[in-house]
Amino acid sequence: MKFALAQINPTVGDFSGNIAKILSLNQRAEAAGADLVIFPEMSLCGYPPADLLEKPIFLERAQQGMQQLAAATAGKRTAMLVGFPAPASGPGKRVKNCAAILRNGEVAFTQTKMLLPYYDVFDEQRYFKPAEHQDIFQYEDHRLALSICEDAWNDKNFWPQRLYPVDPLERLMAQGADVILNISASPYSAGKRQVREQMLAAIARRYQRPVLLVNQVGGNDSLLFDGTSLAFDAVGTLVARGRSFEEDLILVEFPSGSSSAASLPPLDHEDAATYQGLVMGVRDYVRKCGFSRAIVGLSGGIDSALVAVIAADALGPQNVLGIGMPGPYSSAGSLDDAEALARNLGIEWQVLPIGSLFAGYLEQLAPVFAGRAPDITEENLQSRIRGTLLMAVANKQSALVLTTGNKSEMSTGYCTLYGDMVGALAVIGDVYKTAVYRLAAYVNRAGERIPEPTLEKPPSAELRPDQRDTDSLPPYDVLDPVLEAYIERRESAEEITSQLAGRLTLPEVRSILRKVERSEYKRQQAAPVLKVTAKAFGFGRRFPIAARTDF
Repeated sequence: MKFALAQINPTVGDFSGNIAKILSLNQRAEAAGADLVIFPEMSLCGYPPADLLEKPIFLERAQQGMQQLAAATAGKRTAMLVGFPAPASGPGKRVKNCAAILRNGEVAFTQTKMLLPYYDVFDEQRYFKPAEHQDIFQYEDHRLALSICEDAWNDKNFWPQRLYPVDPLERLMAQGADVILNISASPYSAGKRQVREQMLAAIARRYQRPVLLVNQVGGNDSLLFDGTSLAFDAVGTLVARGRSFEEDLILVEFPSGSSSAASLPPLDHEDAATYQGLVMGVRDYVRKCGFSRAIVGLSGGIDSALVAVIAADALGPQNVLGIGMPGPYSSAGSLDDAEALARNLGIEWQVLPIGSLFAGYLEQLAPVFAGRAPDITEENLQSRIRGTLLMAVANKQSALVLTTGNKSEMSTGYCTLYGDMVGALAVIGDVYKTAVYRLAAYVNRAGERIPEPTLEKPPSAELRPDQRDTDSLPPYDVLDPVLEAYIERRESAEEITSQLAGRLTLPEVRSILRKVERSEYKRQQAAPVLKVTAKAFGFGRRFPIAARTDF
């Protein structure tokens, strides 16, 4: 039986556009002789649809879409497996997360998802009613075990601690299935592609059956879906892999296990994958929000430089405007570096000095500031002037501002609310400062795009004379391991200190952690953050603002 894995990039709620994608890839699969073409979880409506699921018209459109797709299979050799939301009957939630096999002009089989994740970025228990029972499907001579994403993530032989008391695959395989299919919308984070492969290979070896997974690709708000669809033979050997961060169609035949691919696309190094994911995320966020242009404030520093490179690669340099906004403490070298970057990238470049605006604000505020020495207020004021200018240009040009703060800054509050935080998307808000340098080296691998002085200068906000980031924070190579341990691994101050080999004392670590917690109010007002780590700021990390966290 020949299968086609169709990893598509759907837009949430765009039924007509998603249906067009599905039909287009179905035609390609049929031309290649596929018996069944498999699409990702919720491929009809895009994942995650969130509270759109509570709108009756949304479910009505989904039902109409499934009827349209089913009709398209009439008289065709190739059947389709499509994920979609469906109304649920009886007590409990009113919606089900479903998948249907469409064949001979009708819905031949429907499966409902059983395991509904409710952790990190997932809140499916908020919306969906779980399946109480699942069945296998007889397709010609094959008995197919159809599972939906999380239903395959509870293997007792793979996970040291399971999240659910039941294993849907175990129950399906007890019915005598000979092929395992999984349709997914599994978001990217560093290292997850490798875990996904290891888990599926273990399932194939356990049941001695082929395993096929098709995964959604594309950016939907903060979430990045990498695709990387997979097929394993009955002994757990990987026989096909889809490309990462691109739409793809992969053909694989069982029981022979042959694939249309001459060789497996390699899994790129994680820095390369993170960069590709960020480019995809910017492209899809801007496009799916109905825009085409982006604006980046260029300071001459490495963060804004990296965001500008990502934007140019995502949207084309002709659709990116870099704006330099030198202030009273900006060095001439920083403006030169920003201009050199714009020239290297081929993006538009404008300079809007803020010195006179800053002086005007200080004059206006002088009566209120009388008797108070200059402090961080004047620093933040410069940042907020720059934010106002960026937003004004964005409004005038119907463009989106991309913020340039990294995860180290957002963690510790080393950023200005309504200043450098203004914008539509926090492109590198889940990238620690040390990782920013690694990604900068990656984009410069074939030649200078980010100017060398930008990479070499000490990080500085340049909001007061001779300012350095280390005036307020430990060096980033010390700070970032603390932040990663606290935010992503949830370790205590004592545990973190014990791992630092004397580089920081316990009181110093506790001071950093207090900065993280006291900055929660800023993060909850920040732009959406593109998620590339196991725990990003945003709706996947939910902490109270007004709380005591002395533990």
